[in-house]
Amino acid sequence: MRSRLAWLALVAGVVAAGYGAFDRYKIALPGLLSEWRNPIARYHPVVWSRGPATPAAARPPNVILIVADDLGINDISLDGGGVAGGIVKTPHIDALAREGVSFPTAYAGNATCSPSRAALMTGRYPTRYGFEFTAVPPAFAGAVAHVAQGTSPYPTIYHDELSHDVIDYAEQGVPADQITIAQQLKRRGYHTIHLGKWHLGEADALAPHARGFDETLGFRAGGSKYLRQRDPGVVNATLPWDPIDRFLWPNLPYAVQFNNGQRFAPNAHMTDYLTDNALAAIEANRNRPFFLYLAYNAPHTPLQATRADYDALPMIEDHKTRVYGAMIRQLDRRIGDVMAKLKALGIDDETLVIFTSDNGGAWYHGIPALNAPYRGWKATFFEGGIRVPLLMRWPGKIAPGTRSATRASHLDMFATIAAVTGAPVPRDRVMDTTDVLAGVVPGLSPSTRTAPLFWRSGAYRAVRDGNWKLQVTARPASVRLYDLASDPTERVNLAARHPAQVARLRAALDRHDRDMAKPLWPGLVEAPVRIDVPLDMPWSPGQDYVYWTN
Repeated sequence: MRSRLAWLALVAGVVAAGYGAFDRYKIALPGLLSEWRNPIARYHPVVWSRGPATPAAARPPNVILIVADDLGINDISLDGGGVAGGIVKTPHIDALAREGVSFPTAYAGNATCSPSRAALMTGRYPTRYGFEFTAVPPAFAGAVAHVAQGTSPYPTIYHDELSHDVIDYAEQGVPADQITIAQQLKRRGYHTIHLGKWHLGEADALAPHARGFDETLGFRAGGSKYLRQRDPGVVNATLPWDPIDRFLWPNLPYAVQFNNGQRFAPNAHMTDYLTDNALAAIEANRNRPFFLYLAYNAPHTPLQATRADYDALPMIEDHKTRVYGAMIRQLDRRIGDVMAKLKALGIDDETLVIFTSDNGGAWYHGIPALNAPYRGWKATFFEGGIRVPLLMRWPGKIAPGTRSATRASHLDMFATIAAVTGAPVPRDRVMDTTDVLAGVVPGLSPSTRTAPLFWRSGAYRAVRDGNWKLQVTARPASVRLYDLASDPTERVNLAARHPAQVARLRAALDRHDRDMAKPLWPGLVEAPVRIDVPLDMPWSPGQDYVYWTN
């Protein structure tokens, strides 16, 4: 009897261990299946299409749109900021403002990746065409929801009842009937190039080569590893408290795709690889007008720095902050290389360079002050989640050191680029875009944005009209009203004192909602995000939070 019980205990232990291993490693199944279906070839160089041997006598300006990923407003040192209390300087990014124009009040199209990029590309609220939520595989949503359970006093909610409404992940993108700025520029005679992150649809019909880009090198998904995890030249920082990070490490490939070819491995840290190819593409197109969309994935997780950049910051004691700061140091240096290339080729004065981030710094990094002095993070409509750097440089056209009072948005990049290149803005649909260089660049008619700005993700909505800003959340049920003229960091909720303003702005939200489309796919996950505290800090009573839907 005793031996039988011991045998049963052994079997039960083996079964439990096997189930535990399966439960632990099943999170890696999506990545394994993806690589099986779409293998990654070895590295090979790409050859960029070359323009004419000599430049035309007259041509419109080149445009380079540089977008960082999850870069906090305080991650650049322009106005005294910088990672780790200002230790990490960003002189090359700062130089774009010193030599051009900065927009101190600039907003992301949304508080997360995909919708912001959709706003950049189309000049329309993504909610107008149903692109309300960031594109993620259902397996990702389910895994994040599962791992997040028990990490806070407020449950992460997974809407399994909506899962039957989810379209195929590859089809989660900007619909083919939407017009991108690349399509307009291509019709204008520009050679159009995409480098880096896309995240606007992985299906061939939604990929960059089908959306106006002559050439594309990067990754269609929302992220990529920067180097192989065990590369001798990499320093990694894992974030065990973050369910997103736990999904990314086993599932993200280290791979890129050129045009519509097979995926293959790069030969350098992704930030270096993208920059090296940007330099080659600029060289190849020096004699014809080009549009380069340079979409870095830095400093989005997974946190991976080059050892050289990590070793340059020994004064930062916290490991994850040091890796993060090293990634930004590298990003800044390589943007400087892009600018140096323009000067070396003699096309500096013929090129408008725009720099921004897709949204604010992320709470899951566990690094405070990424968005200081503003409250909130990525995935919130507080200023920290949607206030982004916006810098533009065009020697001879934009006066150095200009600071624009215009309230700018990602939505405005379409009209701004169209105005300087002579490309048309579509007239067959409602456009939400304004030329923010009007009045800054000689020859462009002055205009300013007067319309309100709106943001929506499920039941969480926000509007800024003038200096008034209203945020409405369903979970927890709250109405927050701020006067950004006197309270730019949203510390004092004035909703109870100004009910008429609340009613006016809620009516504006309702009118705006009526013009928006039904989401193309549902938000499966609702998760609590604290406004003032990063994810690695323990929850305490009274901490302010919102639920974010995606």
